[in-house]
Order: sequence, then C-alpha cells, then structure tokens
Amino acid sequence: MALYAMGDLHLSFQADKSMNKFGRVWRKHEEKIQKNCNRLIGPEDTLVLTGDHSWGRKLEECREDLAFIEALPGRKILLRGNHDMFWDAKKTERLNREYQGRLAFLQNNYYTYEDYALTGTKGYTFEGPFFLDRRGRIVGWDEEKEAHAKKLIDREIVRLRQSLDGAAADGYRKFILFLHYPPTSVIEKSSAFTQIAEEYHVEHVVYSHCHGESRFNDSIRGDFHGVSYHLVSGDFLKFVPEQIL
Repeated sequence: MALYAMGDLHLSFQADKSMNKFGRVWRKHEEKIQKNCNRLIGPEDTLVLTGDHSWGRKLEECREDLAFIEALPGRKILLRGNHDMFWDAKKTERLNREYQGRLAFLQNNYYTYEDYALTGTKGYTFEGPFFLDRRGRIVGWDEEKEAHAKKLIDREIVRLRQSLDGAAADGYRKFILFLHYPPTSVIEKSSAFTQIAEEYHVEHVVYSHCHGESRFNDSIRGDFHGVSYHLVSGDFLKFVPEQIL
C-alpha cells in the first residue's frame, strides 16, 4: 500500500477549456495523468487529489471529468479547489452518497490510510494585490480584500478543526493534512494553517494551487517546525503523482 497526492488536474472533457496556453507541460496533460497513474498506482494504493478537478461549473458539466478520475487506479479521495464550482461544501454528503465506492469527497470529514487520519479543507491564502516600492519591497496592500480573506480563512479553519477533531475523537493520533491553497502567502512565514499543523502534530501538509515556475516557491516546501510540506500542483510534478507514504 502507498499514499500518493497530486492537485490541479483542471480537466475539461465537457467544458472545452484548454490549458495549453499555460505552457508545454500542459499539452495533452490528461494523457500524462492517465499514463503516470497507471504506471505508479496499484489497486490497493490511495490517491488524494487536492482540488481544481474540473472546469465544469455544474455537476452535470463534470461527469466526464469525474469518470476520468474514477477510472484511475487505486482509491481516489478528492479535496475541494477554488475552481470546483460543481461542489457546494454543504452538499458533500450528497456527492459521497452518489459516488459511494467510486470516489470519496473530503470536506468536514476525514478518511484513513493505515493508522493515519487523512484530514483537510480547501484553505485560503491572501494573494494581494500587494503594493511594492521601486526595490520590490511590500509597502502596503488592499485592506478591504485582506479583511475578506481573513473571514474566509476563519471559515476554513473551522472546517479544518472539524476534520481533525473528528479523527481525534475516533482515536487517531497520526495526521496528514491536505489543502488546496498553500498554507502561507508570499509574505508570511507562518499562518493559522501552519499553527494548526503544529498544534495537532501533523506529520505532512500537502497542498497545490501554485502554478508556473514563478509560483512554485510561493509557500513552504520541505521541513518546517517538524512538519513536512509538499507542493503537489500537477504542473510542478509534471503530472507524476508524489508518494507521501
């Protein structure tokens, strides 16, 4: 058994939204996903997909994308991304009922891998706009957008605690935390999400959302305060799922 992760598949079998303009790595990326997953992942393995699965805005516009994911090997666990408009957080139970035995949707709940609890939420990161001086130093930012971001972060922290506390109440003491957004912004060294990871003694934090080489270093990668941070955006991985355990 092995645990893999990857994010930002951005499938569009029905939405007809090509990702090719974002670089060569996106050319025929669906074929790369399928080929690499079939090569690496066995039927007993688990693959966590950390959001932005489909460009479809409604569930009926995502059926073919979800069928593509379903056909990948192993157990598939899906996390919400900022572009997953088909997935209303309040309707997660409905999705889990409809796709029972085929796909699992991680939101206000948790799943397990051996003696680990797989927890998570979409998260949120304030991404600007930042105001820079001539030397590129941050001298201010949009305070209205920052206030809105703080509200979203507070909401996501509540959801994350629900996931972690549910696992802890059931006796789990080993946690892996999945986010769609990075745990910190480009101007942060820590955040509410890194603090929770440390509070619950999370071993791994896995996230995506950061696209393009200029964005790959926007947040934490590697060890930080005893927690291992993994960026698993599809284009960063060249669509080769990363083995977490």
